[in-house]
Amino acid sequence: MPDVEGADATARGLPRRADLTWQQKLIVDSSAVADLGLRTALASVVGAAMLPRLAGSVRRPDSVQAEHDAMRFYAELAATKDPEISFPAPAELPRVTSRPANPVAEWIAHGQVENIAFQSSFDAVYPGMHEKRRGYTRNNVVHAQHWKHDDGPHPTLCLIHGFMGSAYLFNGLFFSLPWFFRSGYDVLLYTLPFHGRRAEKNSPYSGYGFFMDGFAGMAESMAQAVHDFRSVLDYLEHTGVDRIALTGMSLGGYTSSLIAAVDDRVQAVIPNVPVVTPDRTIDEWFPASLLVKLADRLSHTDKDLAAEAIKYHSPLNYAPLVPKDRRLIIAGLGDRLAPPQQAELLWEHWDRCAFHWFPGNHILHVSQPDYLRRMTRFMGEFMFS
Repeated sequence: MPDVEGADATARGLPRRADLTWQQKLIVDSSAVADLGLRTALASVVGAAMLPRLAGSVRRPDSVQAEHDAMRFYAELAATKDPEISFPAPAELPRVTSRPANPVAEWIAHGQVENIAFQSSFDAVYPGMHEKRRGYTRNNVVHAQHWKHDDGPHPTLCLIHGFMGSAYLFNGLFFSLPWFFRSGYDVLLYTLPFHGRRAEKNSPYSGYGFFMDGFAGMAESMAQAVHDFRSVLDYLEHTGVDRIALTGMSLGGYTSSLIAAVDDRVQAVIPNVPVVTPDRTIDEWFPASLLVKLADRLSHTDKDLAAEAIKYHSPLNYAPLVPKDRRLIIAGLGDRLAPPQQAELLWEHWDRCAFHWFPGNHILHVSQPDYLRRMTRFMGEFMFS
């Protein structure tokens, strides 16, 4: 990996191209080109998940009206800008079961690693989705991996993976979690709905279910992601953990940013290459963008209504509960899956909090040790004080 460092953003935000060194320009440009190829591949996968919705719009006109009714419902919730109304807290402590993780996980962590699971207490926010969501039996079992020290609960770093990227081993190595574990953190890797072991049978890939039920399906997936993670917080609190930091990549960055506006038990939040306006992002993702436009045309989607409804699960719609000095955003200048302008929107909404950039793309995090050290300094001020 080339040693081309990033830096913290200035008061103006991310650097202009003229502000970069020639090495940084070279890395940004080449990584952006590489990201376009990855974006096209990922957009094809997302587009495949949208095909059932397209077919449903053609075969069943009543499904179109149901989608519009759902949009109005989410738009009304979003208009309240009240996270307590939009995302009710779990009513009971989860009944967690645990089993030792595989030996590879323990070898990587150099400590005790458990895979935990519990039944989700989530019920669909939109009444019209209750029956369908209850039928997703695998998705309704929450999974996470917990790295724990032997001498009792430690300050805990929670990580939420990106779309399709749920593998514990990949995330543990990509984010250098053994380093944080050796630094004194317990670590918890949370699995998003419809990913990993939560994927329904016959799902073609991890994460397929996130988009297969159209607009309402994604809204409910985000609502369940928040709800189930709050159950994880209940579990950690019950075991004696009193300090929790949260980070996440891409879709995980989007989810962690939203959780930071819903639950005040998170002491620090660090979204990494986050998406914050998924509707704008998908418009740039060929060929998924063409399928979205076709689906909207077949269903006569009201664009203004859709824009208001998607605010329901947008972190830009709610005030953050995590204090300003405990928010850190990380963005890649060459990112074309979640362009850095997305992170800049979140930075503006979060009162221009700490903001670090690196010259790589969505997957190629050039000089990643640079921002890992930034995270360490940032969290150390209050996680171990």
